[in-house]
Amino acid sequence: MSTFLLRRPPPRILVVDDQPSIAGLMSQLLTMRGYEVITAENADQAEAEVRRQAPDLILSDVMMPGKSGYEFCRGLKENPATRLIPFVLITGLTDSADKLRGIEAGADDFLNKPVLAEELIARVHSLLRLKEFTDELETADSVLCTLGLIVEGRDPYTEGHCERLAANATELGGHLGMDQDSVLALRRGGYLHDLGKIAVPDEILKKGSNLGPEEWEIMKQHPVTGENICRPLKSLRLVLPIIRHHHEHSDGSGYPDGLRMSEIPLLPRVLQVVDVYDALRTARPYKPALPHDQAALTMHEEARRGLWDHELVGEFFNMLDQRRRVA
Repeated sequence: MSTFLLRRPPPRILVVDDQPSIAGLMSQLLTMRGYEVITAENADQAEAEVRRQAPDLILSDVMMPGKSGYEFCRGLKENPATRLIPFVLITGLTDSADKLRGIEAGADDFLNKPVLAEELIARVHSLLRLKEFTDELETADSVLCTLGLIVEGRDPYTEGHCERLAANATELGGHLGMDQDSVLALRRGGYLHDLGKIAVPDEILKKGSNLGPEEWEIMKQHPVTGENICRPLKSLRLVLPIIRHHHEHSDGSGYPDGLRMSEIPLLPRVLQVVDVYDALRTARPYKPALPHDQAALTMHEEARRGLWDHELVGEFFNMLDQRRRVA
């Protein structure tokens, strides 16, 4: 009986250099070792290639016509979709200030011209191993986010809830000037916040707000269950507080820990604001959807009563007002 093995495609390396002889030599060295190599003569061509199909590694000259290697690198590292691609700057410059510019741009490594074949292969091999580990973490994140959508799909009345939360929480994080890692955590939190409901029986999950005491105790465990599911992934460390604390209230009446005010971490407070708004604006079997203005009045009143962070509620509606003025 024959056995069929799934073979991983060879790593894809993008070489960017305006001198065809140098690009060709590096391409030949890497191709001989089984890598798939694409070349580009400048940053504009390279950016188009990245948009077409993201490479596993980029080797880029620093001094090129038009956009420099520093600028090319910085642009990729500022984009959440491409920031994890290992980027090596290749330069004939030896001043420490030039290397500092590369570090500030986000470069992962450096090679000096003339490039030695042994050093090139060793650096490429090392960075591709790191990229493989990163891809595995990203894949695990994606699987969990898909599970979050599956959990959402058990309730027909919450269709699209996760996508809306992810989008609004990401936008609010940017509006508040949060760093890139925090904004990414908010996006992931939008998908993963209710993951623990995977352990809640359908008859409880679909019952709505009319739960008995024992049923309510089961429902209140879902933030802890979700946190436990996601805890093994270090890449989700910023998301764990969102999952555990998105049902806490500023007056201490929430669950699972009864935290108050600033005891609740900032990221869960951000997500719960967009979560409450989405719940108010969505019809459920036990309530109609509220119009925007009524939802705003309700949330401001609840914030005054101590349920939500009143400053974040204000910032959220400022953001929505700005969005409506631009639209």
